[in-house]
Amino acid sequence: MKTPIVSAPLLAAFLAMALTACGDRDEQEVRQWMKEVDATTRVSVKPLPEPKTFVPFAYASAGAADPFNPNKLLTGRDIARPGGGKAPDTSRRKEFLEGFPLDTMRMVGMLKKGRTVFALLQIDRAVYQVQAGQHLGQNYGLVTSVTEASVNVKETVQDASGEWVERIATLELQESKENTR
Repeated sequence: MKTPIVSAPLLAAFLAMALTACGDRDEQEVRQWMKEVDATTRVSVKPLPEPKTFVPFAYASAGAADPFNPNKLLTGRDIARPGGGKAPDTSRRKEFLEGFPLDTMRMVGMLKKGRTVFALLQIDRAVYQVQAGQHLGQNYGLVTSVTEASVNVKETVQDASGEWVERIATLELQESKENTR
């Protein structure tokens, strides 16, 4: 088999044609196009909004009690008898729902049986019925009322001075996270 021999003048002519194809003509067209686009394009930059002015707040506490004064707690202990106030009945038998903290309970519904209104409370995966007068929560909570949207609970807790005080907590109806179709 015989390999074809390419002559030097033919090879030189081919290289010359290839180099002329890579000439400066395409680059000049691109540069001209970029100049035209640059001349016709308008840059619009929105101005930055004015910074908000800081207005310092003057705290006038000349006549107020110092919240960080350690004597504030001492005077509360001296005046108040530990365990004073409306203490809860610790001798009564605790109900089942008093073993769970209020923040683990979710109201998921309401149920009426005759004239009695029950709230449906979910704890973990179980659902329990609760009505006014029942106890729940770990702070001697008493259900004061049940409505369609909430359960009102009156808790009895000790404050920093040892006094028994009542506070109101509300468990509101939680909307379902499932999509209904």
